[in-house]
Amino acid sequence: MNIPSIFWLVPAASVVALGFAYAFYRKMKRQSEGTERMREIAGHVRAGAMAYLRQQYKVVTVVFVVLALFFAYLAYVAGVQNPWVPFAFLTGGFFLGLAGFFGMKTATYASARTAHAAQQSLDRGLRVAFRSGAVMGLVVVGLGLLDISLWYIVLNCFVDASGAQKLVIITTTMLTFGMGASTQALFARVGGGIYTKAADVGADLVGKVEAGIPEDDPRNPATIADNVGDNVGDVAGMGADLYESYCGSVLATAALGAAAFAATGDVEMQTRAVLAPMLIAAVGILLSIIGIFLVRTKEGATMRQLLRALGVGVNVSSVLIAAATFIILYLLDIQNWLGLSFSVITGLAAGIIIGQATEYYTSHSYRPTQKIARSGQTGPATVIISGIGVGMISTAVPVITIGVAIILAYLCATGFDMAHLMSAHNLSLGLYGIGIAAVGMLSTLGITLATDAPRPIAGHAGEASYGPIADNAGGNAEMSKLGPEVRRRTDALDALGNTTAATGKGFAIGSAALTALALLASYIEEIKIGLLHIGQTAITLPDGAERLVQEASIVDFMEFYQINLMNPLVLVGVFIGAMMSFLFCGLTMNAVGRAAESMVEEVRRQFREIKGILTGEATPDYARCVAISTRGAQREMLLPSLLAIVVPVAVGLLFGVAGVMGLLVGGLSSGFVLAVFMANSGGAWDNAKKLIEEGNFGGKGSECHKATVVGDTVGDPFKDTSGPSLNILIKLMSMVSIVMAGLTVAWHLF
Repeated sequence: MNIPSIFWLVPAASVVALGFAYAFYRKMKRQSEGTERMREIAGHVRAGAMAYLRQQYKVVTVVFVVLALFFAYLAYVAGVQNPWVPFAFLTGGFFLGLAGFFGMKTATYASARTAHAAQQSLDRGLRVAFRSGAVMGLVVVGLGLLDISLWYIVLNCFVDASGAQKLVIITTTMLTFGMGASTQALFARVGGGIYTKAADVGADLVGKVEAGIPEDDPRNPATIADNVGDNVGDVAGMGADLYESYCGSVLATAALGAAAFAATGDVEMQTRAVLAPMLIAAVGILLSIIGIFLVRTKEGATMRQLLRALGVGVNVSSVLIAAATFIILYLLDIQNWLGLSFSVITGLAAGIIIGQATEYYTSHSYRPTQKIARSGQTGPATVIISGIGVGMISTAVPVITIGVAIILAYLCATGFDMAHLMSAHNLSLGLYGIGIAAVGMLSTLGITLATDAPRPIAGHAGEASYGPIADNAGGNAEMSKLGPEVRRRTDALDALGNTTAATGKGFAIGSAALTALALLASYIEEIKIGLLHIGQTAITLPDGAERLVQEASIVDFMEFYQINLMNPLVLVGVFIGAMMSFLFCGLTMNAVGRAAESMVEEVRRQFREIKGILTGEATPDYARCVAISTRGAQREMLLPSLLAIVVPVAVGLLFGVAGVMGLLVGGLSSGFVLAVFMANSGGAWDNAKKLIEEGNFGGKGSECHKATVVGDTVGDPFKDTSGPSLNILIKLMSMVSIVMAGLTVAWHLF
């Protein structure tokens, strides 16, 4: 099969993204890192972050080797799996790990440079932070799309099939490298989340509350570990999260496109449907780069003006991508190109709405967070109660938005054919529309991740005085004793980053829901391939009708496996899926608690045993705190991460395809809602504390402030460990199910 010439735009766009990422990195490196003290502090953070990353990759490499050998056994010995799977799995993990490394390296070099730039002007500080953050965004989309492109080329050359079936095999095989990305992402998110929150809790509870010093004060033993944690938790973690969502949405949609037009035998239209999500993603990269260059501000800018500066870049990119989508699908002459274009618009709109809703429920500019801050006047218990209540209420808008987006994307793709809404062909087209909506939501990732990536470059969540965008830069300024003008500028970046960080989490959660739904549909296609691998060429439906596996529709497979709510296997799977979300959160919350206990004890020990720390006459043992966080994260991340792999396999072996479908539905529904709740509760607690630190309700040091610090401490693992990790959990379970589909259809107990 000849590759259409328009396809080459996809690898070309990925190379352009990587080229601009390198250019931004080189330009950042040419900026001054400031004074000797600033360079020293940045060096400590850089060394700690890279040491953690090396240790994590050692652990993850062992896991990947074991899993790759297992997949090789299934492929080459048992014969129930595609022989390309072990290699695809490894490349998915490798490319994501590479993206994390480049992002971390950039962030740790950019912190002191951002602080130094802020000495000159607010605009220079913003541009250094933002364009350094853009490196991570462009590396993520560049490497992700490059991996997809390479696999499409390789498989097109070597897959031994013809006609419509060839593209089905190619796209379903490409889906399997998404498991590698998801596995690597979960380790990055969970491990990074445990690391940063262990350090954060130690710095908050002992340094700030007990000793009465800022956590970025050089007298605080946990301050370097805290700054390291921002990088491993938010650069590597958030980047990994969105990388696997990005790749998953493109791959799942391509697979759905191949399946939707396979029955018609129109290979040309099938090829266009496969290429469409890749091309939308490619054009999204190029237009995101334009948006990046539009971000700038002026000295003395207000919070509203700073948000507008970022908004100009993101919104211009979104409008251009929306317009480009219509052009791409028109030029492809894909069936119902106009309806599919509006499916993409639906995804873009859903992302914006979820982001705005998240900002409302987490920003201290609005009533919900203000009420939490006010509740601190009656103690920490009421702060916790109020925060939980706000988080629960905040789930309504994202859930309704995703529900409406799913329905609209489906209807747009089917041309609003209400009379044949669930026919086999319309079902395939509708699911393709939902998948392409997820691609639309993530098409702005190059610039969207850049708006969140400055958070650890120039700040961190849970930081006491400066906020989420000014911790590494603002913390460096604090420890280097820079002037008040620099602090004013980093405080401005602080407020900006706090807002973008909250909306970034909402965006990640929303995209996860659409991507997971597309993967759910793709699972059925992988089941078809699995049946062919074991030699089953036909299925018999409950009414006695026979269908060739190769020609059977999704509806046929749903009937064959009796995937309905009256099937007890499906119901059991739903319950297990719902349980998984809570079990996973419980394990990660407890992991943070245990690691934090060790950090609290260590900070107390240093204050007690190293005389002169609090008077500034002695230097704390920063390395010891970094080592505690690293050891705790590496030890605690294994069980919850491996559980996400083991459970789908076990459910498949016990309850078959019906049980797995129930598992994925239960995990998606409960995981999505729980992730929104935890992220928004944690964000609201954090900002309630910041509102008081600005001088409200008694200000710093008051009883109200201490109460909100407790709330923020509870919220830290909510918003930075368990909540964000759920995004990856629901997608990893889908990916594992897809990869293990051959084993599931070959052998299951019920």
